[in-house]
Amino acid sequence: MERRTFLNFTILSGAALALEGCGNPGTQLVRFIPEEDLVPGVAVLKPSVCAMCSAGCGIQVRVMEGEAEVVRNGQFGIVKMGLAKKLAGNPEHPVSRGKLCARGEAGLQVAYNPDRIQHPLKRSGQRGSGKFTQVSWDEAIEELLTHLRPLASAHESKSIAFLTRPQRGQRAVLIERFLSGFDGAAWVRFEFFDDGVLRKANQLSFGYEQLPTVDLGHSGYVTSFGADFLGTWNSPVAQSAGYGKMRQNRSGVRGKFVQVESRVSQTGANADEWVAAHPGTEGLLALGIAHVILKEKLAHAETAGAAGALIEGWREGLPASSPEAIAWKTGVPPETITRLAREMAARSPAVAIVGGAPLAQTNGLFTALAVNALNALLGSVGKPGGLEFTPEAPLPAAKAGRDNSGEGKSGSVRALAQQILSGQPRPVEALLLHEANPVFATPLGWRVKEALEKVPFIASFGSFLDETSRLADLILPDHSFLESWVDDVPESGTTQSVVSVAPPAMRPLYDTRSLPDVLLDLGHRLGGHISEVLPWKSYEEMLQATLAPLAHHDGSIKTKDGGEFWNKIQEQGGWWSAEATAAPKAKAAASHFNAMKYQEAEFAGSAGEYPFYFLPYASQLFYDGRHANLPWMQEIPEVLSTGMWGTWVEINPRAAATLQIEQGDLVEVASPHGKVRAPVLLSPGIAPDLIAIPVGQGHEEYGRYASGRGANPIKVLAPQVEPTTGALAWAGTRVSITKVGKGELILLSGGPTQWSQEKIAR
Repeated sequence: MERRTFLNFTILSGAALALEGCGNPGTQLVRFIPEEDLVPGVAVLKPSVCAMCSAGCGIQVRVMEGEAEVVRNGQFGIVKMGLAKKLAGNPEHPVSRGKLCARGEAGLQVAYNPDRIQHPLKRSGQRGSGKFTQVSWDEAIEELLTHLRPLASAHESKSIAFLTRPQRGQRAVLIERFLSGFDGAAWVRFEFFDDGVLRKANQLSFGYEQLPTVDLGHSGYVTSFGADFLGTWNSPVAQSAGYGKMRQNRSGVRGKFVQVESRVSQTGANADEWVAAHPGTEGLLALGIAHVILKEKLAHAETAGAAGALIEGWREGLPASSPEAIAWKTGVPPETITRLAREMAARSPAVAIVGGAPLAQTNGLFTALAVNALNALLGSVGKPGGLEFTPEAPLPAAKAGRDNSGEGKSGSVRALAQQILSGQPRPVEALLLHEANPVFATPLGWRVKEALEKVPFIASFGSFLDETSRLADLILPDHSFLESWVDDVPESGTTQSVVSVAPPAMRPLYDTRSLPDVLLDLGHRLGGHISEVLPWKSYEEMLQATLAPLAHHDGSIKTKDGGEFWNKIQEQGGWWSAEATAAPKAKAAASHFNAMKYQEAEFAGSAGEYPFYFLPYASQLFYDGRHANLPWMQEIPEVLSTGMWGTWVEINPRAAATLQIEQGDLVEVASPHGKVRAPVLLSPGIAPDLIAIPVGQGHEEYGRYASGRGANPIKVLAPQVEPTTGALAWAGTRVSITKVGKGELILLSGGPTQWSQEKIAR
């Protein structure tokens, strides 16, 4: 669907959400009086913050006058208003630097999506039936208060849980303060591709519980262990810009890039060399490289400091990790390991990156610690061309708002489900939901849907019906990020301290309210402690008050006058420290943590019955499935496979030939815990012992563009976890594959079978 076609359809057609009691009533639309003064045909650029992933890119919104179908005071009508027409990167923002990815540009379709929930809704059918009736905001707020007031009383034996995506900035501060008024309340932050293992490793190795900022632009040699840093991992826009600088032959030097993974990702396809290590052995490979560096005295063990001390045998030179000893386990020849080690030591500054599947194993924490130790040995931590950490904003801790934990202080979705099912340590009487969809994105063995169905009352603040919000009793729809005050505190992507903040780029289209303002309203009505810790009348007032201290720090805004500073920060889209600010160096690692030794990754399913490793990889377009309801994302061909509008099963042509499977055949992929069906895509860029399926499709409920389309590979996964952090080991399942018929495979230009096998370096 073309951009112009989509905007015309969604803004002017009168399409509405197909729910009982809401949508276009079929009467003649009223033409409302314009709400703002605009010059026809003249665009205005307004700052905002991209909400399409966790990178926190600053953006510019191109706003022009147009006519839109809106809801005002419960009535449908047409109004002339400023409409967002295009999104682009903010040239001044330290993370995006004027660039934006495809997912970021598709943010328009969140605001204009015809499946947006346009009014508060109350369940009118059985739970999970998807039947709701439109109610007023007063009715919705009072209904919610009816369930919250008893739980806010002192020493209540039951409590509430708030289930969200990971949050940062003042939204995180606000939610924490709101929940502080409920004894035993749990705030659970969830997303499928969580980076909690790497954050834990960075805390242990370097003292920073955050994702790293990799200075690719000044690197002489980059080795990535599974991190798709140009596509889906961490801060792709900032990392792509740095990678481009590295490859532009600066000062006569062109950095080399090696990718270690079992399936060629978008990032791997750009590498000089692709190395296929067996899944779960990437940490062992990193130690093999370190062994050569230590043995040949290219660096000394003490150089790695505390990061090296976390690895058993480090000070002795890692005698058990020689290339000859580990080659059969990793699948990487000894001469390749030795050559990589010598190249990394010779082409300083060299940096190693780890992310994605290697950390989604039962031994993922060890892998992260091993790569961290290799970085420290190379002297690349806290230096240009190496691994750095974005400084925190100069705000009091209670106002900083950088909480990156996917699980949060109160535990994981798995633990929440167990608490609900057991009633221990206390029953969950009410559950609040916002932009998290664990019913879709967790293994069946975690029993999340069964648990949520037991909660007496569920309220969702989401903008769309999905598998989880379908279980809600009440829906209080949020504004889109283009209609809201937005703020963020990026944890990586720059060596400058950044606080992003921007006012709404456009007025709300429908009868929605921003989540922060709803929580503030609830806090005032509940009174007591909650009202005391949430004294602001609006989220705008909270942002202005809590960010005021930034005016007294050297940065991008040169004024200490409070009113002028607030105007400037809105115009600029945030505040950031001066360019010359040095990134923090590594801190002392945790002394209480015992040194770890390599343990083989555990895979669910026997190799005899389930002969293939299974990789459910992040889609560059859908990520974890949250963007599958956007038609632009559905129709854009996936970068390497060129697949679109569906799901496919990737298998190596040699493995397929032994099973007499051909391109387009419908196959069943099964594990001890579930099965899915999808057509086969033959790909030479995948190891012969691996099966891969992109995550994102297979929604049972997620609007007209995503519902009933493709298959959900997450339902095949075993419910096992990395033991220290409790993170889902989503790459730790084995599967079988069986041909069951002929499938429908939609590709552009034939797909990856056109590649030459010689292009895949082993």
